[in-house]
Amino acid sequence: MSHTAHIRSHRKPRRSASKIAMRAGVAGGVLSTLAVAGASGAANAAEPVTQTLELPTLTADLGSTQVAAESADATQQAAANYQLQAERDAAAAKAAKQAKADLAEAKKKAEAKKKAAEEAARKAAAERATRSSERATLSASASVGASTSTSTATGSAAAVIDFVRAQVGDAYVSGGTGPNSWDCSGLVQAAFNQIGVSLPRVSQDQSTAGTQVSLSNLQPGDILYWGSAGSAYHVAVYVGDGMFVGAQNPSTGVAEKSLSYDPPTGAVRVL
Repeated sequence: MSHTAHIRSHRKPRRSASKIAMRAGVAGGVLSTLAVAGASGAANAAEPVTQTLELPTLTADLGSTQVAAESADATQQAAANYQLQAERDAAAAKAAKQAKADLAEAKKKAEAKKKAAEEAARKAAAERATRSSERATLSASASVGASTSTSTATGSAAAVIDFVRAQVGDAYVSGGTGPNSWDCSGLVQAAFNQIGVSLPRVSQDQSTAGTQVSLSNLQPGDILYWGSAGSAYHVAVYVGDGMFVGAQNPSTGVAEKSLSYDPPTGAVRVL
């Protein structure tokens, strides 16, 4: 027998299994809570804390400012558009007014031009009619020999006629003044110079040098002209019997021709 058999056992009495299990559960729960808390604390310690401040009033103010700015921009743009449209309307009105004035001026000028053309045509027709009548008279006179005869020419007129007839057959040269070549006004000037009558050099001036006479009342020694008085392009001397002598052109030279050969426009008398 053991020497300790009589001594009360020093071991604590065994607890029941149910109590041990309950205590273990409580302890586990506590440890779990502590572990979660520790983990949470560690996480909080590892990450910085960010705090968000909300500024509702500031955000509202900013929104109002933006709306006001947009409204001002819209107002300014509308004003600019209105100004631009007003300028366009004014320009269009001005252009329309100017166009109307230009049209009226153009119509006025066209009407004046038309009237001037009609007046010129009327005068031209009247002049043509007069010339046709006079030329018909000349032709008739030449045909029947009714014109004044050279035999009636005396004095200065006879001397002029003798001079121009003496040059028949000479050459025609533009600018020629003799003694063997002539142009139309050079021959007429020389014929009158030799009797002491001074005439202008060119046919335009010779056609207005004396008194205008009708072609139906010609006298020997009268100066015939072709073209308008003051702007004649040819002159010759009437020698009677429906004939004239003049420096005609390079092909004929100085020649004596019938009035019907080339009816003149008018005549002047200087003797």
